[in-house]
Amino acid sequence: MKKTLAFALLALLLIALVGPAAYAKDSYRFVIVPKVVHPWFDKVHEGALQMAEFLSQQTGKEFIIDYRAPSVADVVMQNNIIEQAAATRPDGIAVDLLDGDGNRAVIESVMGLGIPVVIFDSEAPADLGLLSIGNDFAEQAAIAAERLVELLGGKGKVAIMQGVPTAPNHRIRYEAHKATLAKYPGIEIVAEGIDNDDIETAQQQAAAILAAHPDLDGFLSCNAAGPIGIGLAIREAGRAGRVLSVGMDDLDQLLVLIEEGVVDSSSSTKPYLQGQWTVLSMWLAREGMPLPKTIDTGIAIITRDNLDTYQSE
Repeated sequence: MKKTLAFALLALLLIALVGPAAYAKDSYRFVIVPKVVHPWFDKVHEGALQMAEFLSQQTGKEFIIDYRAPSVADVVMQNNIIEQAAATRPDGIAVDLLDGDGNRAVIESVMGLGIPVVIFDSEAPADLGLLSIGNDFAEQAAIAAERLVELLGGKGKVAIMQGVPTAPNHRIRYEAHKATLAKYPGIEIVAEGIDNDDIETAQQQAAAILAAHPDLDGFLSCNAAGPIGIGLAIREAGRAGRVLSVGMDDLDQLLVLIEEGVVDSSSSTKPYLQGQWTVLSMWLAREGMPLPKTIDTGIAIITRDNLDTYQSE
């Protein structure tokens, strides 16, 4: 995965290097503001650092990643962090929106300062002309929901764990889950939870749902924290193999749960790629290069059968 990406990134880099920009700066500083402190975003950060090192090697310039994560998934806190970052006049700011409407004013103010803005792991407001880096969130959720329906033979009682309801990508996945399940008369949604992208909260809510619905057959989630908390609750309740869970993303804890057979599978984003593309895109924008409307980093399907291959990529 990383090797194939390198060729695409190198091609874009060469286009930038032969462009008209003078690259007079000796150093660049890019700010990344995720939704919350979270292991998924640690992978984004790692990918960003990889790209910063790559660009530094290619250009001889210094590339600094200023990573600023809110301690909780709160839009006011996130907006304050974005405002504080903008006041330092960085060369670009990348944001994973907690609330498209709630983040809008601060994003517009950053753009008004002439600071390039890139949106990752989210859907950018349609009229702001900003690049969105991620994947087709509706397709990702539909893949997971269809797999659960297939595992259940088209019949069963299902619960859905939302993430942060205002977050564009979590909302899109939630709506896609419901739309997909609605196609199957034999599937009934009997419970829903909201974990606010927190594993412990997801586990607590999943445990309560499992207790309230002893005949529950399956679980879906809308974010990376959800399937881990769900899996831990299923294991704790001794219902592995009886309650089937199809998750999201590829955090290490989830991969262990898939390996153990507690969680069936996952429809995953690619956080390392998102971090890499985010930094490259901010740099290109800083140098006056045009950006596309979207960069789709793709969806990975992770099962127990391909777990070893997936982990080695």
